[in-house]
Amino acid sequence: MIERVRAVLVTADNTMLVIRRTRPGIPEYWVLPGGGVEPGEASREAALHREIHEEIAGKADIVRLLHTMETAGERQFFYFARIATWSFGDRTGPEFSAEGRGEYALQEVPLTVEGLDGIDLKPEEIAHVLRGAISAGSLEVGVPR
Repeated sequence: MIERVRAVLVTADNTMLVIRRTRPGIPEYWVLPGGGVEPGEASREAALHREIHEEIAGKADIVRLLHTMETAGERQFFYFARIATWSFGDRTGPEFSAEGRGEYALQEVPLTVEGLDGIDLKPEEIAHVLRGAISAGSLEVGVPR
């Protein structure tokens, strides 16, 4: 089974970093930073640190596992993390240079129900989980300055 890791990266301003995907013939959508766990990686958390470094040249403090989602042949682990530094211009992930992959744009979105309602976050299940956690007040937010 393929394993993927993704991060709800919360900034000091209580925004969430998301990647807007624009692909020909498909309505734009947003995803959380992350990707596949590679064979031989020490842990899922190590894979997530690698992905965050590749995709946004960032360093994050992983707080906790937020949600696990399983579909046919794939399991995704969504982590809640705090991030203080990143540089989308310094990203190094191989997907950014692959032809036909479309455009990637990093955005900060308010970590509110209204912020989530303003984007088409994929997969829909994690958007639903985040809305519920925000509404219940159970999502720890912010980075100490």
